[in-house]
Amino acid sequence: MRKSRFTEAKILAVLHEWEAGAKTAELVRRHGVTEQTLYRWKKNYGRMQVVEAKRLKALEEENRQLKRLVADHALNIHVVKDLLGRRW
Repeated sequence: MRKSRFTEAKILAVLHEWEAGAKTAELVRRHGVTEQTLYRWKKNYGRMQVVEAKRLKALEEENRQLKRLVADHALNIHVVKDLLGRRW
């Protein structure tokens, strides 16, 4: 997955600036993002603080690793059952 140019702190700073009354067009131009990106950030980060955003990112990464681990184990179980089910 591609790494973002913006850290959670920077994203939240832009969102707080937007909530304070900055115009969308000005923010888009100054930070070099699209208007859709601002709305996606607002949907994902909402009114979070920097600490909460970092914790969310860490939990998402842990969840991704656990899902991969479960998928690997399920595949191993399937292979073992397939091998044990055959008649030699």
